[in-house]
Amino acid sequence: MPEINSKTQSLLFVCWGNICRSPTAENVMRQKLEKSGLDNIRCDSAGTLNAHQGHPPDSRMTAAGKRRGLPMTGTARGVRTGDFDSFDLILAMDNANLEDLRALAPNAEAFQKVRLFCDFCREHDYTEVPDPYYGGPEGFELVLDLLEDGCDGILETLKATQS
Repeated sequence: MPEINSKTQSLLFVCWGNICRSPTAENVMRQKLEKSGLDNIRCDSAGTLNAHQGHPPDSRMTAAGKRRGLPMTGTARGVRTGDFDSFDLILAMDNANLEDLRALAPNAEAFQKVRLFCDFCREHDYTEVPDPYYGGPEGFELVLDLLEDGCDGILETLKATQS
């Protein structure tokens, strides 16, 4: 399991368009943090592409999330250079997002904040959270399974560093 710094107080989840994977990760993590009492950790999400800026999460992802009790709030936005200063840990949903984020990192310290989300999964052996946008309903369910797993891993790691 990757290490998280004991000073970690903010998480940014990043996918391509910020309408499926990353806003769902933000909602999953926020709910888990609230239930755990670690609600002082700030969460947000963004995309490496600005094409969906201002849009809510994808309706299919929203429906799948709501079936699991998630509020599915959020508005798509692009990654900003300032995010590297504002967030302690930046979690990429796939390797393309990881490469894009590392290319945007303004310095070595910012580069070190970028991690692959699935590195925190404990139950699933996926290396990336697949983009469900062009697939069927089962893709959205798989994304939720992976996000719940990875967020549990992040939460476990945060708890260990906060105590």
